[in-house]
Amino acid sequence: MSSLHLKELFPSKFSFIIFVGYIFLFVNQGILVTASQQSDNNYNYNIVTVVLLTEVLKLVVSSLLYCRENSATNLVTEIVTNKNVLILYFIPAFLYCLYNNLAFWNLSSFDPTTYYLLLQLRVVITGILFQVIFKKILSRTQWISLLILTLGCMMKQINFPINSIPISDSVKKATSVSLGLDAIFIFTQIICSCLAGVYNEYLLKNRGASVNIFVQNVFMYLDSIVCNVLILILNGTVIQAFTYENIAKVFTYKVLLVMINNAAIGIITSFFLKTLNSILKTFASALELIFTALLSYLLFDIPIYVNTVLSIGTVLLATFLYSQNPVHNPPKPTSVDKEKLLQIEEV
Repeated sequence: MSSLHLKELFPSKFSFIIFVGYIFLFVNQGILVTASQQSDNNYNYNIVTVVLLTEVLKLVVSSLLYCRENSATNLVTEIVTNKNVLILYFIPAFLYCLYNNLAFWNLSSFDPTTYYLLLQLRVVITGILFQVIFKKILSRTQWISLLILTLGCMMKQINFPINSIPISDSVKKATSVSLGLDAIFIFTQIICSCLAGVYNEYLLKNRGASVNIFVQNVFMYLDSIVCNVLILILNGTVIQAFTYENIAKVFTYKVLLVMINNAAIGIITSFFLKTLNSILKTFASALELIFTALLSYLLFDIPIYVNTVLSIGTVLLATFLYSQNPVHNPPKPTSVDKEKLLQIEEV
């Protein structure tokens, strides 16, 4: 890959760091969640409680990051001034809320490698939503790379006769994805991921472009907390979720690592969508497969089959093809940006 194509993909060193960090944290999340499961693949802690407390952690971190250079009074003023953006953030907050809760369920039904491969079915849906929301038509090369990426994901579910290793119970469960409730849950998670990612990018780069990114994160996590509390109310488990027994189960080192890693994912995702775009985000998610497959094999003895190798190879091919003609979707210039541009032109 030439340096020219790399510059087109990553306009700055910071954006490349964000890209690598995003992949690392997401791979780590799948591994950590799997490690927090019991032997029967279930959880001994309340997953809604964990998601809610994680959103609270994200809110605290975002607020502290903003207050490094601003006062708490300024934060309150920003929230009141941009209350319309705060309301708009309820859409991605609700979608991410469903996504986060479904992630725990689906990781108990599929091994981490299969889980991430199935999530790549969101690629084409993301491309369509990107065109609709940003009114940008993807080129033929971009669409071909997206379709190849989707093919690579589907290839994982083909059981080649050359596979000599008996299929384990976990893989048998994963290959029956077209049946039952698991298929509905994974498809719902895919839709939530696509719509939330593209709409969040829209808010970061258009409607909320002039709002500090940490303030936008505060909006997201305030709304997410409300959404998670509503889920607890609808389930009738508000009191149960915060019993001493449930809280004690959360404060174990494995669950705390899941929460901290997830909080870091939330922060870095906002920077990813601000500096890069949701199309490249789908490729970053696909590249997670390589590392997830290797780590799942090393840590959990989950075998790597021929279909997994072919799938990963196809994903790499699609990523290379996309890198030859990446999407450009810079943030909408703010009034400050326009003033700086005029000053440069005058000089």
